[in-house]
Amino acid sequence: MLHVGRFREADMWVRLLTRRQGLLTAIAFGGSRSRRRFCGCLDIGNSILCRVKSVRAAGYLALQEASLLQGLRRLRTDGQRLGLAMNCLRFLEVLGVQGEEAHEALVLTEDVLRLLEEECPPPPLLALLFRLRIASDQGFAPFLHGCAQCGRQAWAGEDWQFLLDRGGLLCPDCRATGSYALELAYASLDFLRTVQNSTPLLWDASRLAPSERRQCGRVIDAFVQYHLGIAWEEGRFRRV
Repeated sequence: MLHVGRFREADMWVRLLTRRQGLLTAIAFGGSRSRRRFCGCLDIGNSILCRVKSVRAAGYLALQEASLLQGLRRLRTDGQRLGLAMNCLRFLEVLGVQGEEAHEALVLTEDVLRLLEEECPPPPLLALLFRLRIASDQGFAPFLHGCAQCGRQAWAGEDWQFLLDRGGLLCPDCRATGSYALELAYASLDFLRTVQNSTPLLWDASRLAPSERRQCGRVIDAFVQYHLGIAWEEGRFRRV
């Protein structure tokens, strides 16, 4: 569940990320009071098994019943972890996930939430890395394997650039100037490729130098804003 709100006195609306259809919004009549049909499971971040009915005449979906599969106990008592989780869930809402890509988005989101439930500290840059991976899975993957100008492959020991408007790399021989060319050390580049192709358990940005982490964060933030039109400003996501 990505979002929950009150609808009239006893009713609630819920926004769900489903395995087959992506994002759905449904109304849970009596959701704030019913313990038989919803079992107290209507909370943000919960994984639920539910039954939804289309009320075509009124043009909405009704949540008939739901049972809890997995909750987020640790996150409820840890503000930092809860903040990271909410950041990821809000990004999903703004981006929108539909159709064939919904299954991958759901699996990735559940993996990230499970990671935040563990004892170990959350990996640095987790929310930004989540944005890169979700964007890549939804068909907005930056090309991180060779130079967009000459086709040369990336090798260790070289500092590259990320060309923002083309969504790809420039090798040392094709370097550019201007605000669209972002510096990217090979270690940063290699780490971003790992994020695109691996489980969140391997997103250990702590192995990067602070300057390399800043490069990764800047590239992801700029890419998402330029190519997806989503910016993080004043504590919320907005379309730009």
